[in-house]
Formats: sequence, C-alpha cells, structure tokens
Amino acid sequence: MSEAVDAKHAPLDVITIGRASVDLYGQQIGSRLEDITSFAKSVGGCPANISVGTARLGLRSALLTRVGDEQMGRFIREQLTREGVSVDGLRTDPDRLTALVLLSVEDEGVSPMIFYRTDCADMALSEDDIDETFIASARAIVVTGTHFSRPNSDAAQRKAIRAIKATGGKVVFDIDYRPNLWGLAGHAEGFERYVKSDRVSAQLKTVLPDCDLIVGTEEEIMIASGADECLSALKTIRSLSKATIVLKRGAMGCIVYDGPISDDLVDGIVGKGFPIEVYNVLGAGDAFMSGFLRGWLGEESLETAATWANACGAFAVSRLLCAPEYPTFEELQFFLKNGSRHLALRKDEAINHIHWATTRRRDIPSLMALACDHRIQLDDVAAKAGADPSRIDDFKVLTVKAAAKVAAGRAGYGMLLDEKYGREAMFEFARHSFAWLGRPVELPGSRPLRFEFSQDIGSQLIEWPIDHCIKCLCFYHPDDPEALKTEQQQKLKSLFGAARKVGRELLIEIIAGKHGELDDTTIPRALEELYALDIKPDWWKLEPQASAGAWAKIEAVILKNDPWCRGVVLLGLEAPPDELEAAFAATAKAPIVKGFAVGRTIFINAAEQWLAGKMSDEEAVADMASRFERLTEAWLAARGRKAA
Repeated sequence: MSEAVDAKHAPLDVITIGRASVDLYGQQIGSRLEDITSFAKSVGGCPANISVGTARLGLRSALLTRVGDEQMGRFIREQLTREGVSVDGLRTDPDRLTALVLLSVEDEGVSPMIFYRTDCADMALSEDDIDETFIASARAIVVTGTHFSRPNSDAAQRKAIRAIKATGGKVVFDIDYRPNLWGLAGHAEGFERYVKSDRVSAQLKTVLPDCDLIVGTEEEIMIASGADECLSALKTIRSLSKATIVLKRGAMGCIVYDGPISDDLVDGIVGKGFPIEVYNVLGAGDAFMSGFLRGWLGEESLETAATWANACGAFAVSRLLCAPEYPTFEELQFFLKNGSRHLALRKDEAINHIHWATTRRRDIPSLMALACDHRIQLDDVAAKAGADPSRIDDFKVLTVKAAAKVAAGRAGYGMLLDEKYGREAMFEFARHSFAWLGRPVELPGSRPLRFEFSQDIGSQLIEWPIDHCIKCLCFYHPDDPEALKTEQQQKLKSLFGAARKVGRELLIEIIAGKHGELDDTTIPRALEELYALDIKPDWWKLEPQASAGAWAKIEAVILKNDPWCRGVVLLGLEAPPDELEAAFAATAKAPIVKGFAVGRTIFINAAEQWLAGKMSDEEAVADMASRFERLTEAWLAARGRKAA
C-alpha cells in the first residue's frame, strides 16, 4: 500500500475526472436555440468546469479525461493550461471527437441544450487511463455521475477511487445527473434534470460507501439514493456512507450534513444564498463545488466552505457562460467583503474589472515591441521616394521578420501593426511566437479623437482575434479646453466599454507634450481625469518623462486607481537611440514601466532606403533587427538584466 498523502506537500490538491466538452453558448438572450445566430465558445463539462473553478480559487487542480485529436481538443488543453490546470492526466484520443454542447438562455432558469456526445472522447475513458502514481499525487479526487453510466468509464473511476483511498486521500462525488446521458431522455431534453430510474440509483448507490464528500441537488440526492423524497434520500445516503453531504438548494443556498440526519431537513449547517438575479443556471453547480472544495480542502470551517460555495454559484448564475465566468479568489474575497449593489453581478463594474484583470489569457511582465502601425508617416516616406503606397504592405512584412529575428521565440517581445497597411504583416506575425500584438483604431492625427474606419467601434472589434490588443492614441492634455477634453473623454470611454464587451485588451496612448507644457504633473493629472471616468485600460503608452519624480507620480496614480493594470510602455517619437536609452534609465526605479513600443527610431532608415529601391529585403531586415536589438539590450540593461 502506498504511503498516506502529505496534505501540505502533495503536488496537487484535486484531480477531477469525467466530462470535458466545448460549450457553444447562444449569444442572443431570450431566444430559442432554433433562432440563435452566433455562439460563444468555452470549456464545459462538470469536471472540466470544476478544475478551472478550483484553479481560479488557488487550488492546484488537474483534469483526468480524454479529448479528441482535433482543434476542439487542443482548445480544451490550451485553455486549461492558461487557467493553471494541470493537463498531465489529459489523454488525446486519436479515434474520437471532443464532445460539444449547444446551449441557449431562452428564459429565466430555462436553458435548452443539445449534447453532441455520440462515441465522444471523454466517455471512452478506461482503466488504462488511470495512472495510480498520478492519482497518488493528489489530496483528493472528484468523481462524477455521468462517468458511471458506461462500463469502461465506471471502471476507470472506481480504479481511481481505489488508488486515492490507498494513499489516504479523499473521494468527492459530484452526482452530476443528466438523464439523457444515461439514455433516459431524448436528444432535445438535454436540460431535463430528473427522471427516476432504479437502474441509475442502483449503480450510484454502490459508489456512496467510498466517498468522503457527496454533493448534489435535491433531484440528484434522490437519484443517488433511489428515494422519492429529499429527507428520505438523505437518510438512505447516510445509511450507506459516513461522508459529509452537501444539499444544493439554488437560491436558498445549501445545507451541509456532517453527522446523523434528523427528521428536520434544515437540521444541518445552513449556508445562506445570495440575492442574485437568475440569468443562467447552467454551470452554477460546478462553480458551487469549486467554492466548497476551496474551503473544504483549505481546512476552513464547513460554514465558510458553504459561504464560498454559495457565492461562487451566485457569480455563475448571474453570468452567461460556465467556466469563464467563475470568480478568482481575489474577486470572491472582494465580493464577500464589499457585496454588490447589483442583483445582476455581471453589471457590477468594480467586480467585473477584477474578474477581467485576474483572468487575462497570459502574463506579460515585460514587453519590448517594435511599433510599425504608422500610416501617415509611411505615406510621406513613400511619396518622397516616388514609391507605390501599396509597397508599404510589403515593407511591414519585413518589419515583422526583423522583430522575429530579434525575438527568436523568447518571451516578452511584441509588435504594433495596423489594419490599413499591415494585413499581410499580421499573417506573418502569426507564424512566429510573439507575446503581444497591438492594433490601432484611431484616425491618425485626429484631435479630437476619431476612429479610423467606423465610429461604431464595437462592430469592428468583434472580427479581431481574441489576443489582439486594441491600441488608441489620443493627443490629450489636462489643460485642454473643457469642450475638447469632454469630447475626447467620451470617445475613450466608449472605446473602453466596447473593449470589455468584446473581450479585447486595451492600450491607451497619451501624448500631451505636443499640445502644451509637459512637466512632472502633466501626465499624472491626465491619467487621474481618465480614471475618474472609470476608464481602466490594460496598458498605458506614454512619452518619456523628464524626471524620476514624474514617473513616481504616474505610478502612484495608476496603483491607486487600478492595481491590476498591466503597466506602462514607453513610446519613441522618433527620438535617437541614445535619448531613448537615457529615457529607459530614468524609469529604473519605476516598476510600473514594463517596456517600450518604439517605431521610427528602428524602421525609418530602412523604410526610406527600401522604398527608394536602395536597400534589399535582406538588408532592410538586418538594419531594423540591429536597431531593435540595440534597444532591447538597452532596456534590459536598464532593468539590470541581460538578453536570454
């Protein structure tokens, strides 16, 4: 027998086992599934959702299942990795497809769904997929009801139960009852929650004696026991198991039973619910389980575990998707401390900002970007050289190759590219391993700010890849006339709202020095004014400052208003390299400055020579790469680091 699990030093807190699908949520709320025209994609399936939910709350989680050897299976693997979930137990099935689920929110608490799970990858899980050493690396496993519906997946979960019990670990059972996944309802009845079945009850009752924690709704408690009434069901389960039982009651919260079951249903630890508008009930139970496990495995009291569970469930009920909507621990603690004046949590801007900032797709602690989103400047260069403006497109491809040559696949490198001349460059960009791409939306030179292609900015952004960052330059000075400031502020506010609506990061570039005095207070005052409007971009792009004192003031403003801001990158304004290197050095004691996004200093010589036909492609790439390399080395030196 293996040694008992050391709870403090086990590599994993929890391994969840079972369903892993791709959920396709209808984006038209209040519509029949027949009438849905667009879908939002996310990881789904009870165990997959719980693995994400627990990881967001700080537990070391893993998912054990199978996915298909195709794009949807790779999406699940990549998304779990982004969420911090271990994929060491995720097997790729070469013969089966990843499961899909189509869903809509038709009415309050009514969400029709279709499961596409015919011979799907996760249901092919077998005993051979259960590595006992892997199971022994966790403090607990979560087994789920659906995977007891077939002999092979049933055997796999039972092997996992034996393995974890041999090490002294815990068995958690999420009853997870979906009648049509047991063949008890038709394809159109995916939302059906309860169909009585002696066969299912007999199967699930054999699992109960091995459990340490059993969680289910009233219907799930009844199916697991075979009883027709909730109190009788609880007593039946207690006769078979010493486990802690958690009864989920939706808006009424939950009741935890850690001992004998009396004749009073509420004679337990009552976890009160939160007054929340019901928007979408799907996935709420998985969020609930995530919160309960965070408390239970964290050795909090059962009261605390129940409170956290109910709060996490409230977040899920108030938002559209499943796993993407679950709270992080920072978000949860903020809600428990401050509450919300909104019954619909999705409308609480403070909470939504914490959610957004603590669930970003990747960490970018440092950013060195070659900016080639210039349009007017390159138009002028082409005109001076007598070159066809269409050649600017080809030149921008060369800038990507130059940046890629310097980056060489290392972390922290990026680019700025535009829609007007940079479409082919973006395709080239996608062939390399960069950390970041920013794309401008401003009409070049506009003051007051205007967007380049359409003032209906949201309709433009929806077409962008999810990891492209919006960049907007605004010539903004805090001493501008009030009418001008108000107009520009409202334009930036509408852009910020659109960015959050479509789920794209935002960089706001502020240049004040061209339209007024630039002293140590200018940029801090400008940022304060924009933060006062609840504009909280992911990045700021700012011109070099004259003193370390100015940077200290800027950093103080950002940290006061948005401690989750990614930081500041420096712009170049065609400054010579030695001036930029001095500007880099001036930020050495300003950790909020994360890097630079410089363009003309790097590419202008190559652009002039190449567009005039005096420089070859190879020479242009080499020239720009040399200049970009010099700046990256100067930046790293200013931060006391060397290139990897």
